[in-house]
Amino acid sequence: MSGIRSVARGIGSYLPERVVTNAELSERIDTSDEWIVQRTGIRQRHVAAEGECTSDLALVAARRALTDAGFKASDIDLIVLATATPDQTFPATAVTVQAELGITRGAAFDVQAVCSGFVFALATADALLKTGAFERALVIGAETFSRILDWEDRGTCVLFGDGAGAMVIEAVQEDDARGAGVLTTHLRSDGRHRNKLYVDGGPSSTGTVGHLRMEGREVFKHAVGMITDVITDAFAATGETAESIDWFVPHQANRRIIDASAQKLGIAPEKVVTTVDLHGNTSAASIPLALDVAWRDGRIRRGQLVLLEAMGGGFTWGSALLRW
Repeated sequence: MSGIRSVARGIGSYLPERVVTNAELSERIDTSDEWIVQRTGIRQRHVAAEGECTSDLALVAARRALTDAGFKASDIDLIVLATATPDQTFPATAVTVQAELGITRGAAFDVQAVCSGFVFALATADALLKTGAFERALVIGAETFSRILDWEDRGTCVLFGDGAGAMVIEAVQEDDARGAGVLTTHLRSDGRHRNKLYVDGGPSSTGTVGHLRMEGREVFKHAVGMITDVITDAFAATGETAESIDWFVPHQANRRIIDASAQKLGIAPEKVVTTVDLHGNTSAASIPLALDVAWRDGRIRRGQLVLLEAMGGGFTWGSALLRW
């Protein structure tokens, strides 16, 4: 239904208590704080405690988002949870969150687009709200990547961390939204690149969880071009420009990718929200984590244009432009 907008009502996030610094990693593998910071911008990452699952992280973030929105859990009738590290092969981690929140109506399901997951989840929830079938959604990105890392592989284990972020969005008639809401989303994938960033296990192939494997240079080479592609599409769809947006909130994978993308698009450095130094690459959780930081410190304000983008394994990539 063209008369409905999905408006952001609240945001929340959670990082596990345990912090693993670059210095600690350098005691276990052949690396150093200087090497990691120079190549990635990452200074530390958070690691889930033993027995702390993806759903546990997601649940804390969801509750914080509900509080920020001023809603009760019973107000929610849709949960779309993005994760590549679910609690179990099935059921979906989203239904665990649904049950723990005490929600007994509507629908809850997972989406899997790795680091692009939150953008894919937001686009999915936005499309479902616009049908009129649902009223309010929790869009969650949550990961425990520490469980699929090879901690002897310095090319990957220094990059990733655990965390969760959640956003509450509500279906609002355009006349009442006053310009706020999701303006456009653009999603892409190209499976020809699936072996450049993948996990070498799975229930149908090896019967094991497996470990994350990555061709770092190949990922970097494709990332900037793919990111700018979907952002150009967002600008074309809305008539907005790099100058007119207020904030650029990219997937927090690597400081060099973030800086190169912003430079190529002509986005001023002072408009870029960067939190990768604090938590590393948290995959589907990274965008809502960064959004939460910028919302709570007062940078993002109501009425501002916020541009989101991500690229991940598959390859998948996508963008979303919303007025906060």
